[in-house]
Amino acid sequence: MSTSAPRPSVLFVCVHNAGRSQMGAAFLTHLAGDRVEVRSAGSAPADSVNPAVVEAMKEVGIDISDRTPKVLSTEAVRSSDVVITMGCGDACPVFPGKRYLDWQLDDPAGQGVDAVRPIRDAVEQRVRGLLAELGIEASA
Repeated sequence: MSTSAPRPSVLFVCVHNAGRSQMGAAFLTHLAGDRVEVRSAGSAPADSVNPAVVEAMKEVGIDISDRTPKVLSTEAVRSSDVVITMGCGDACPVFPGKRYLDWQLDDPAGQGVDAVRPIRDAVEQRVRGLLAELGIEASA
């Protein structure tokens, strides 16, 4: 019998899955490594990740240039322990026993990298707070 707790899974959701949810997933993966299962999705995914978001993340040493927005599925929600919506009023499927958080953050869509930086920094702080709540020490 294993004494280690199962790995928590976290799903980040925003409308286009091109900005906030991509940053959240990237920070969580960067800070938690394989100790957390990380997903992101959008209710109406864009064709690509916002270039200003890619640039802002690159500034802090995280490359998300190869990420592709994904469509939100019921299965992604069902298989996640924590579902984080990013201030976009998504109609996310609700399942009993899941933890839902709504992070009110400005939308980086159509913004330049100067406007994305404070959003990026807010996402990082919230991800660090989430790790603390989950009892997982950030690796960076």
